[in-house]
Amino acid sequence: MAKRDYYEVLGVERGASDAELKKAYRRLAMKHHPDRNPDDQGSEEKFKEANEAYEVLTDANKRAAYDQYGHAGVDQSMGGGPGGFGGGGGNFSDIFGDVFGDIFGGAAGGRGRSNVQRGSDLRYTLELDLEEAVRGTSVTIRIPTLVGCKTCDGSGAKKGTKPVTCTTCGGHGQVRMQQGFFSVQQTCPRCHGTGQMIADPCNDCHGQGRVEEHKTLSVKVPAGVDTGDRIRLAGEGEAGVNGGPAGDLYVVVSVREHKIFQRDGKNLYCEVPINFADAALGGELEVPTLDGRVKLKIPQGSQTGKLFRLRGKGVTPVRGGSAGDLLCRVAVETPVNLTKRQRELLEELRETLEAEGSNQSPKAKSWFEGVKNFFEDMKF
Repeated sequence: MAKRDYYEVLGVERGASDAELKKAYRRLAMKHHPDRNPDDQGSEEKFKEANEAYEVLTDANKRAAYDQYGHAGVDQSMGGGPGGFGGGGGNFSDIFGDVFGDIFGGAAGGRGRSNVQRGSDLRYTLELDLEEAVRGTSVTIRIPTLVGCKTCDGSGAKKGTKPVTCTTCGGHGQVRMQQGFFSVQQTCPRCHGTGQMIADPCNDCHGQGRVEEHKTLSVKVPAGVDTGDRIRLAGEGEAGVNGGPAGDLYVVVSVREHKIFQRDGKNLYCEVPINFADAALGGELEVPTLDGRVKLKIPQGSQTGKLFRLRGKGVTPVRGGSAGDLLCRVAVETPVNLTKRQRELLEELRETLEAEGSNQSPKAKSWFEGVKNFFEDMKF
């Protein structure tokens, strides 16, 4: 029986790329695989046909011969018979491993992964007062970490011995499992992909090549840092495996809540309570800044929520730029625990305010007018 055109078998154009060939073959292999179609001779033949077409078209020399001479140009190298996989080309297991290697952990025949590994990065949360964050400081921290074992120089093997080739994978780092037509390759469970094992482990690190220790580090905190900023200390993370480089240590800043100031970027905010008389008559107050006290003039008639800006009294950002501002929010405080005389004075003041009408309370007038209009609009 005459063979079908290989491009037709895979359902691709004659100029198809290797990626297009692989995609087409994957689709057909999944569809017609014997494990999915037991006792279906037709599917098995289509599966073999797709294998043969894929092997020829993904081999540059065979594809060139096929494009020029057709099946006659490749039948001899394929081993002679229909569906055959002879000595000239790879076997079915090689083809299947090439197409599905990304699913099952790599192509067939690959060596084990390198046993030299970089150490893990570490994270340390550093709590600072607002003053320390704004001005900068130097702190000493103590962290637990994994360091290279000095007894075995990080090899994990007892002094005077060396790691040996893994007897399970033969040094490849991977083992192959055959299930029907499937050839599944996976990381060796004994050496974890390194291709080596330790027959006589070090007594101090028990074959790990690293031991846990605490180390003390000095951290220089630049001025202007804020919560979430990170300081990277290169090489201060965990030690690498088998001579690999150490990881890094990331010191993450967390600024404690302040009793007076709140920070928003490069600006600082604070609430300044003033008494009723100062709000009405005006006055001068001392307010705190991170650089000391300054005078703040309160104009007469100041209301709760009014902001006063003190330029340049905020924070200079860690990445440069001009300093922010300090914004003081006024909070008019209602007096409590009044004396008899104070009550009398306030009663007298209330009477005069009511007599004068809305001149002294413009917001109250507009609010009551709004309420009046609201209820009038509700009438039908």
